[in-house]
Amino acid sequence: MTMTQSPSGSTLQEAEDFLNAHPEIEAFDIVLHDANGIGRGKIIRRHELAGLYKGGRHLPISILGLDIVGEDVHETGLIWDQGDGDLRAWPIPGTLKALHGTNPPRGELLMSMYHLDGAEMTSDPRHALRRQVDAMAAEGLHPAGAFELEFFLLDPDRAQGVRPAAAVLDGRRSDWTEVYSVDHLHGMEPLFSDIYRAAERMDIQAETVISEYAPGQYELTLHYRTDVMQAADDLIRLKRIVRMQARRHGVVACFMAKPIEKYAGSGMHFHVSLCDDAGRNVFAEAVEGQWTDTIRHAIGGLRQTMGESMLVFAPHANSWRRFANQSYAPVSPSWGVNNRSVALRIPAGDVRARRIEHRPSGVDANPYLVAATILAGIRHGLAQRIDPGPETTGNGYEGAPDLPIPADWREAIRAAQGSAFLKDALGADMHRTFTAIKAAEYQRVARWIADVDYELYLHNV
Repeated sequence: MTMTQSPSGSTLQEAEDFLNAHPEIEAFDIVLHDANGIGRGKIIRRHELAGLYKGGRHLPISILGLDIVGEDVHETGLIWDQGDGDLRAWPIPGTLKALHGTNPPRGELLMSMYHLDGAEMTSDPRHALRRQVDAMAAEGLHPAGAFELEFFLLDPDRAQGVRPAAAVLDGRRSDWTEVYSVDHLHGMEPLFSDIYRAAERMDIQAETVISEYAPGQYELTLHYRTDVMQAADDLIRLKRIVRMQARRHGVVACFMAKPIEKYAGSGMHFHVSLCDDAGRNVFAEAVEGQWTDTIRHAIGGLRQTMGESMLVFAPHANSWRRFANQSYAPVSPSWGVNNRSVALRIPAGDVRARRIEHRPSGVDANPYLVAATILAGIRHGLAQRIDPGPETTGNGYEGAPDLPIPADWREAIRAAQGSAFLKDALGADMHRTFTAIKAAEYQRVARWIADVDYELYLHNV
């Protein structure tokens, strides 16, 4: 049976209203995100938009079974096992937006994949997050949250190695850390102005920008969302905005977790709270510092499931270079209050805004899968009433962890493959797809003869 009514809830009226409001727009980027969080899709012309809303758009099933460089991973079962047939992508309501600075003017639309009969295609990461949100709603809980976006702005010329980009305003280059320097930000002011304008056109509330803890590293914060689906959309769209605007200003936006050996890597911290059906924050304590059982059990669940979930939070070979001691990246499933050396932090601040800051994820992770796994960990902790153990005070990098965590990428892949929790968190299809893609990526990297091999061994063995 072929579905012609949108299973996503999108309506033709949305498209018609947008076209009437934006007669200047000539084309649209239609974007669906794969297991790696990479946007795949097409650019369609203006006259095609109404047809897209009426009947969706056929896309090959293999689009969700690609590796980091866009090659088929047959072990996902999404390529020739399915005859590489077409499924149907449908618009996500509320995501049709105008892009900033394009010539000729273009818009952007996020898509999600469905079977021809309208059933969800469950190797689509967005459906994995929706499943966890709906499960929480059935339990009377509603997650809210926001991601932080850390990234590097780099010189496009790598002839002299990887180095920070020169200021787009005056060409000044600094190889110093410049952490929290406001004057340093002024050199990138034209670029950040375009990023903010582009975010505004997307109805994304990008907020504070800071110079982070490495040369050329920056952080953008996002406004808290009462809908974590929208929070994930914000993050993945903001990455695309930063990359696009950086290119227009002649610099490279880098979202590798660890692009420069001797400096801190880039995280994608997720701040999450829970509200009940009446809108009350169930993490908020009655007396400041006397933690509720709800937040303690949520932390307990996140701690207990972190080891088997690390592949979601650190999905690539480069991800694991970020976990160096005293690098502001957590190295064990610890928790604490107002402490940036732990994995799970309760930030200081107003009790009414009580939340958990989940810190393990690198900026190279897929925000839909990160959020889905975190929500599943919280649900697990609440259901099992898991005690989080003692709070870490002082230096969280010291001492042996009391819960196991993979030592490297290969171990993380094995842990994820065998994890019943992660299979339930992501759904069986998404779990199979994701772990197969990561195993194939590991094999690609393992075969690669890197420059370090020649530096160490060519003349010495």
